[in-house]
Amino acid sequence: MKVRSSIFASFILILEVVGVALFLRGFFPVPLKSSLSSKSKLSDLPAEPLAGSSPNSSRLPQPLFKRVVIMLVDALREDFVFGPNGRRYMPYTRHLVERGSSHSFVAKARPPTVTMPRIKALTTGTIPGFIDVVMNLNSPALLEDNLVWQAKAAGKRMVFYGDDTWMRLFPKHFMEHDGTTSFFVSDYTEVDNNVTRHLDSTLKRDDWDILILHYLGLDHIGHISGPHSSLIQPKLLEMDDVLKKIHGALVSKEAEGSLPNLLVLCGDHGMSETGSHGGSSEPEVNTPLVLISPGFKRKVGMEKPEVVEQVDLTPTLALGLGLPISQNSVGRVIPGVFEETSLRDQLRFLHLNGHQLSCLLKDSTPDVEKESGFEQFRVAERAHGSWMKLFLEGNTSEVLNNMGRKVLKQYLEALASMSSALSKQLGKYDMYSMVAGTVFVFQLLLVLLLAMPEALSGEATVDLPVLSALLSLPFYLMCLLLASVHVLVCTSAESSCYFCSLSWGLVFAAVAFSSAMFFILISMAMRRLPLGPLIHGKSPLRSSEWSLSELDVLLLAGTVGHTLSLAASSFVEEEHQIWYFLLNTLCLAVFQDVCRKYFREQSASGDEEETILPAKDCHPSARPRAEVFPERWLALATPPFTLLCCRLLRSLNQTGVQWAHLPDVGHWLNSSEHRMLLSLLAAFCLLLIYFLVQRRCSWVSKVALALGLLGVYSYRAAVGNVGFPWQRSGRATSKGTVEARFVYVFILGILFTGTKDLLRSQIVTADAKLKSRGLWEIYSGLVLLVSLLFRAHNLPVLCCCLLIQTLMAQFIWKRLHYDAAQTTIMHYWFGQAFFYFQGNSNNIATVDISVGFVGLESYVEAPAVFLTALSTYTGPLLWACHLVCYLSSERGRRSPVAFGHGCYCLALLRSVPAAAYIVLVTALRYHLFIWSVFSPKLLYESMHLLLTAGVCLFFITMEQSPGSSKS
Repeated sequence: MKVRSSIFASFILILEVVGVALFLRGFFPVPLKSSLSSKSKLSDLPAEPLAGSSPNSSRLPQPLFKRVVIMLVDALREDFVFGPNGRRYMPYTRHLVERGSSHSFVAKARPPTVTMPRIKALTTGTIPGFIDVVMNLNSPALLEDNLVWQAKAAGKRMVFYGDDTWMRLFPKHFMEHDGTTSFFVSDYTEVDNNVTRHLDSTLKRDDWDILILHYLGLDHIGHISGPHSSLIQPKLLEMDDVLKKIHGALVSKEAEGSLPNLLVLCGDHGMSETGSHGGSSEPEVNTPLVLISPGFKRKVGMEKPEVVEQVDLTPTLALGLGLPISQNSVGRVIPGVFEETSLRDQLRFLHLNGHQLSCLLKDSTPDVEKESGFEQFRVAERAHGSWMKLFLEGNTSEVLNNMGRKVLKQYLEALASMSSALSKQLGKYDMYSMVAGTVFVFQLLLVLLLAMPEALSGEATVDLPVLSALLSLPFYLMCLLLASVHVLVCTSAESSCYFCSLSWGLVFAAVAFSSAMFFILISMAMRRLPLGPLIHGKSPLRSSEWSLSELDVLLLAGTVGHTLSLAASSFVEEEHQIWYFLLNTLCLAVFQDVCRKYFREQSASGDEEETILPAKDCHPSARPRAEVFPERWLALATPPFTLLCCRLLRSLNQTGVQWAHLPDVGHWLNSSEHRMLLSLLAAFCLLLIYFLVQRRCSWVSKVALALGLLGVYSYRAAVGNVGFPWQRSGRATSKGTVEARFVYVFILGILFTGTKDLLRSQIVTADAKLKSRGLWEIYSGLVLLVSLLFRAHNLPVLCCCLLIQTLMAQFIWKRLHYDAAQTTIMHYWFGQAFFYFQGNSNNIATVDISVGFVGLESYVEAPAVFLTALSTYTGPLLWACHLVCYLSSERGRRSPVAFGHGCYCLALLRSVPAAAYIVLVTALRYHLFIWSVFSPKLLYESMHLLLTAGVCLFFITMEQSPGSSKS
């Protein structure tokens, strides 16, 4: 069965997306859960240990607190409270930390540091996985055992105001609530006022036991302008006033003989130096945890805060409120909170926490007896029983007290060891799904590689031996074998497996497809052997057809080298350096080719048609010698100019991990004292964008583009990034909703015009020039949209992208007669480099979610996700779209197979690193940096694979049939 290269490549990519999705489902582990389906109950609590035969009481110590107020400030970094600026940012809070009745800690949040997983960690005590980053957009109800459910079951009356993620996670748990959306990051004022407006009336009432407040304004300011913005201090002072109001109200309601109240100030995650979060840098994972209560000792000075895990708050609050600890919690109680209670109660608290952790450890570890923490707990439990026997006998000697302190220390060591062991596990990998997904992807990759000679041939068609594979007896035997293996694995698996949970229809389809791919692989491999072509009655390929030029060797070596570099965590963190190096090397190689062409042409005896590089899909046309001289110098200047642009762009945004904290040109431009310079730069960039893009548009699109770019500047002026000369510096900023929607109108108009021309060329007239213009107008609309989404200091990135594309297309790719495969690989390399020039990295924290709300009054999921993805992958998408326009231009028309070659090369360039990377992360799944470095990169690779599949589908629609290639 013969299929076109573009259809074949797109089909392979789509199936690879399915295989990678199956791998992801198995790789991102399901959080540790107890085997018991029900939630913890007071009746299930173990008895106090007692040496001897008679059982002891199973009582729970009395609650330590009457009421609890949890004030959660989103993105509150620990240095905002404990750092040098703490007294200036939050003076009252800092006074309580230094002189009040409080305990202060630095609570470390585990990545991913985004809101929904962190709320789950705070309420369940578990460590959510990276798959919760996706679930963060649409949080389902939390069904596992958690602190909020336990409080409700115990009759606690709860009130909540703030981020509506809590209301989605805990529906019908609060007797009173008022939610605000967490995704509309342009609002940092009303989103907090909607919480504070309830405080006065709520604090006066006595009809609640737990009050939870989740403030979002600080997080939104971080996304908009970063942690060093002038907006940070006023917002932190506002939060400090709120805490002062709550603390004063709680103190005024303290009564003699009653239990004290507790005020908790915490953050769900921190904030990176760019204002985002999601990664594992110190500013993102270190959050303050301040516990304030009259039941604590009064401080006499500033002490260095102790470091605890964020999940430790869950068992501490549970026992402080007289509730059972959540079954799946991996946290350990914070000892300082219970230091004012009796020694018996302290030991009882630690015993309950140890019993819960030991039960969870039994469920998750087959050889639990070998775990040092489990054995330490059993030793401490026996010592606790001996102490209880002496205590109940009335022994009050100092020896008994020393013995109790020793047991306390043993418990703390056992808790630390068990909590650490559980945290390291994070969950259980679904190895069967991972292996099935990996085999699936590698089968497709091998088929893609074996089809290379045919896919890049002059016909650009691939002969797939589908019928011979499906009609062979071994195919059915293989299906039976794989089905048997599936049944065997699913019936013997100790843990749940996603692939086993699929319906038999889907499983049989997967088994049949995998078996067919296996025999297609064998058949195609046989054709590639020296005797294969003779057996099939075909002439073998001549070696001259596959001779490699120096540039081909460079492109091949660079692609393979980049793939191999993904095995090292440092190379993944600093991947941008690899692409910068490869791009610089490519420019030098192109410069060498330019010198060869023009200087050899000059020295040749009148042979102006001589070409140095082989041209597979184009034919050079003769030009007068007078035109060669200015063209020669422009061609010679293009590679050095590209190198200069790349060097300047590297200084614009510091990215990666090692040097991301260093100041860059982007931070310098965004400072308030350089606002005028940024305004001039933005205006110049928008003018340059217009002149570079409008040249091939219709006059209607030119007018729309000009007005749209004017609207882009107006939007940036409205939100306060840039200014008009007549604007006063103290002018209040707005959300820029009207200006952004003004731009959207022109974007839609340009896209409509381009789509209309494209459909006419494809359906009505088969006019190649009309098709080329339609493609360019769609590209222009995309550029206008990107101009709106990019921050003002990033507009030079877009300018340089368009300028390099124009120069390379005019003076390099056409004049040096690079074939479609070489041009595609160059486009891919440029796209990867520009991904990092934007300021992106392999860290989730660099995803700018604020662009998802440009022009929106409220959070709407579909456009927010689309705009965020487009902004993040602007570099690769713009270069891929330019590739389509370029191959469809005058040069591309002369080779109908150019689209097929380009589509195949794109598929191969994405398939090789994606397939290699899933093998690497499988081998490194117990690596120290698997969750902080390798897992985020896996998500980026998967998303890039999906986008490339979409681009290849666009290639199919644009590919010209042989009959319509001439117009």
